Amino acid sequence: MKDLVEYFRSKGVLFRELRSLDLRSFGIKKRWSVYVGVDEKMRYWLIVQIQRKSRFLQKDARELLSVEEELKERLDHGFKKRALLLRGPLCSKARKVLEEQGWSVDAAV
Repeated sequence: MKDLVEYFRSKGVLFRELRSLDLRSFGIKKRWSVYVGVDEKMRYWLIVQIQRKSRFLQKDARELLSVEEELKERLDHGFKKRALLLRGPLCSKARKVLEEQGWSVDAAV
């Protein structure tokens, strides 16, 4: 989590609160690291960290959007900012789908 905080600090975002969510407690079987945070301007953030060797496709982007909707319902609030930190290859169409939905995507191979 320290790397995550340092990454966002370099982007100029400081969190008042940042906590990790266990997706299994929500009935979601994904091996993603999911964090919910509140920044200094009281905006709620949803941060998803994914590490994989295979390409992140449109199908995966749609799954991510459905997980976001599930978390919105379960946590009973929306997220003002959403970020995907992907360590692996990313399909350009998947990036387009996520960015149209308001996600910021940072992908590195």
